[in-house]
Amino acid sequence: MNCIIVDDDNLSIKIIEEFVQRMDGLNLLGSYGSAVEAVNMLNNNTGTPVHLIFLDIEMPEMSGIEFLKALNVIPQVVIYSSEEKYALESYEYDVTDYLLKPVTYGRFIKAVSRARERFEKKESPVKQSTEIFIKNNSSLVRVKYDDILWIEALENYVVLNTFREKYTIHFTMNPLRTACRLTGLCVFTGRIL
Repeated sequence: MNCIIVDDDNLSIKIIEEFVQRMDGLNLLGSYGSAVEAVNMLNNNTGTPVHLIFLDIEMPEMSGIEFLKALNVIPQVVIYSSEEKYALESYEYDVTDYLLKPVTYGRFIKAVSRARERFEKKESPVKQSTEIFIKNNSSLVRVKYDDILWIEALENYVVLNTFREKYTIHFTMNPLRTACRLTGLCVFTGRIL
């Protein structure tokens, strides 16, 4: 994950830079001593994407909250501050984590782990099921969506027509909504899903 640091305090920047260097999978693109500098870079950035910002909340010229308001696109943000009072407001901007100074390495690791989780969820495509299990008599049958020719909804029953068999099952269409969307082969008596 590509990250930047935005803080007006050189000592805090050095500490966070050291923490970033110790973490595998984090790539520090730069440190900014001014929120104005960082906002300009982010809003005009067409190159390497920034996935994570380590942001101090109390800065001259522009506070961390003002910084977030000024961004066109907000990547993940880990705020760190010596004050707890900004925590609630910061979560209105969907920050990933809020750390209190002095930041410990253990707490930093936890914040980065949370950021990684969110990043991986966002980056990985959602896997959709390709099959459904239905009860036929006393056994469980796996039916692949690709094998479904059409589905008929009849009040509290559903007729599932496949290449090999026709299954009449006692339940509503709710469990089969995905199959209907994927195959486009549903016949409804009554309302349309």
